Amino acid sequence: MTRSIFRFLSRQPDTPLLYGEQHLLRLAHHSDYRQWFSIRSESRAFLQPWEPTWREDELSEVSFRARVHRGIEEYRAGYAVPLLLFSRPDMRLLGGLTIGYIRRGAAQSCMIGYWMGERHAGQGHMLAALKIAIPYIYGQLQLHRIEAACIPDNWKSVRLLEKAGFEREGLLRRYLKINGEWRDHIMFSRLPDDGEFGKMTRQ
Repeated sequence: MTRSIFRFLSRQPDTPLLYGEQHLLRLAHHSDYRQWFSIRSESRAFLQPWEPTWREDELSEVSFRARVHRGIEEYRAGYAVPLLLFSRPDMRLLGGLTIGYIRRGAAQSCMIGYWMGERHAGQGHMLAALKIAIPYIYGQLQLHRIEAACIPDNWKSVRLLEKAGFEREGLLRRYLKINGEWRDHIMFSRLPDDGEFGKMTRQ
């Protein structure tokens, strides 16, 4: 069994920093704008079929700063952990992974979403990110269930979730409005005992 390398540190008490041997996940900073703009703009045609319709100001610096602020507020409120994914040690931005819709009480669950820059897709980066994030979700966030919804013909995302130990549960009809159309989604879920990297390893 492969042990995922996981560390949870803090630059500030409320700022998560998660990393493995070759990747790092953290909240967005204002200084990330240039990299974020570059990778999102060059990957636009690659990303748009799988995302909600982009606003006219989607790539503006003002919009990005609002995104950063909203991400910090959502994290502090316990609603979401919107992370950017970087390679180590060069801190090159690769994509993003959001732990969202965090529900407490009887549910103790969340929904994950992710995106990858086109030039970095298909190289195992997002699977590595999931190997870092999943132990954090079960350990630090103390959640019981992770959900992910995937458009049926997005076979790359389907394969990624299956590799990460997610189980297919059923079809959600016209679940989300993606790129201007209401699209069906497959619901996947993962519990702590599913797959080989469900338990948090601290170092």
